[in-house]
Amino acid sequence: MALSVRTVNYFYTHIQAEPGKPYELLARLADQDVNLLAFSAVPYGPNHVELTIFPDRIDSFLKVAQELGLVLTGPQHAVLINGDDHLGTLAEVLKTLLDAGVDIYASTGVTDGQGGYGYVIYFKEGDHERATKALGK
Repeated sequence: MALSVRTVNYFYTHIQAEPGKPYELLARLADQDVNLLAFSAVPYGPNHVELTIFPDRIDSFLKVAQELGLVLTGPQHAVLINGDDHLGTLAEVLKTLLDAGVDIYASTGVTDGQGGYGYVIYFKEGDHERATKALGK
């Protein structure tokens, strides 16, 4: 697999930490044919969960979010990278960004266990364009 670098939009929201709440959202999105490029759920305070949602179709996602009464922040921008995994892959990506003077705000990476990886990098708003350009060399 060749290296794929693209800018993606994401939204986040806080929901009650109740069993079934994330499922309800994910099932509803699937019912509306909204594919997710990435998704995370992390604790937020004692009784809430912060969901970070990367929809492939923003308009459809926003419609479902409104129907569910979600209060969203976004869209924000991140860079999604997919490629062949090897020892030091993420270090190479970070070095490229460091050399280009691009600061990373946060990131999450995962391998697929079969030689590929995915890496989501969050930047201060506006830096995603410089990052995409630097990684596209």
